[in-house]
Amino acid sequence: QVQLVESGGGLVQAGGSLRLSCAASGRTFSRYAMAWFRQAPGKERDLVAGISWSGGNTYYKDSVKGRFTISRDNAKNTVYLQMDSLKPEDTAVYYCAATPRDSPGAGPYDYWGQGTQVTVSS
Repeated sequence: QVQLVESGGGLVQAGGSLRLSCAASGRTFSRYAMAWFRQAPGKERDLVAGISWSGGNTYYKDSVKGRFTISRDNAKNTVYLQMDSLKPEDTAVYYCAATPRDSPGAGPYDYWGQGTQVTVSS
């Protein structure tokens, strides 16, 4: 079992930055690929970024490449999403997810956090 708790969401102006964190329980965090998804109102949940067990491989949705950076600290059981140059269309609830498959961006994802709201004002 893995429990995930996200933090770091909030309200930011367009062009600003936020860093999301996802703290995971359990001693086998390093054996889970991690990902960030987002869901805007009226839209499906969308994969934003993924990272492999070691952090050596990453995946990004095209619309966030060059603006978002996913990283992990296995010693702290935490995965991060640094979001720069934010746009109003980045507004969504952001979810952290974990899968035992060592392939960033590939599911299925077995564990999910409760989500954190990110709102980007124009």
